[in-house]
Amino acid sequence: MPTLDDVYRFLLTPRWLALHVVVLLVIPAFVLLGQWQFGRFEERSTSSDQITGNLEAAPVAVERLTSPGGTVSTQDKYRTVLAKGTYDANAQLLVRRRVQDRAVGFYVLTPLVTADGTGVLVNRGWVKAGSTADAHPEVPAPSSGEVTVTGRLRPSETEETSGIRDRAGLPAGQVLLINTEAIGRRLPYKLLGGYVELTEQSPAAAVAPAPVPTPDVGEGGGLNLAYGVQWWLFIGVAIGGWALLIRREAADLRAAASAPATPGGPDPGAHSEGPSGGDGNEKSPDVAPRAAAAPAERAGS
Repeated sequence: MPTLDDVYRFLLTPRWLALHVVVLLVIPAFVLLGQWQFGRFEERSTSSDQITGNLEAAPVAVERLTSPGGTVSTQDKYRTVLAKGTYDANAQLLVRRRVQDRAVGFYVLTPLVTADGTGVLVNRGWVKAGSTADAHPEVPAPSSGEVTVTGRLRPSETEETSGIRDRAGLPAGQVLLINTEAIGRRLPYKLLGGYVELTEQSPAAAVAPAPVPTPDVGEGGGLNLAYGVQWWLFIGVAIGGWALLIRREAADLRAAASAPATPGGPDPGAHSEGPSGGDGNEKSPDVAPRAAAAPAERAGS
């Protein structure tokens, strides 16, 4: 009867040692992947709740949330703000490579100069690109006279935050990034930090660029939560599969060790048997007839 040590000795063979190492590496990897997904879930849920709250909040004056040469905090991103002033059409810029409705085009960026002489950049909307990359698109002119702008406050763009790489040599009046600091160097007045994404204007413009869509808040990281649970379920699958393989291997070894010897082997007494399989003292079947026929043959002779 095989002992327990004999049965499970296979666990120390090279093949099984390699499997143990793989499982012991996979388990902590799955734990870390699950934790990372749960962290992303919390981050996106918090961001989603904050953005939703900012979009639904009552509008406030833009000067309350930003200042000349300042920045827009993460907490104030997409907050609804009001700005009153006059558009500076001569300083208008087009922001290249902006996609909307699956088409590439431009954002129309126009400074709005307030009563105290401070400016704020306003993204008036999107226009479709021209026939070529360098062709000037058709852009509706900004309203003349004093207007009141309502929009979503956005932080200034950089290469790191936008993923867009800035470069020189663009056509006149075009930029790749809505970078308040860089744009402000070209203007004779100071700019408030960040920019306003227009949602409403009073009085309304007769013709205006296509409005920028409301940001997609998404599912608040619901997919990240599902992925986190999935990675941790994989831990149970890995451990359960490991244990199942060990049990099957052990069961196969027990069955092989307890199986009876194969029947039909040689009989130890077979060496004393004669050719006919008797006890060795029997004569061949034709011996007796030949002995009986001998006297008759002699008599006939």
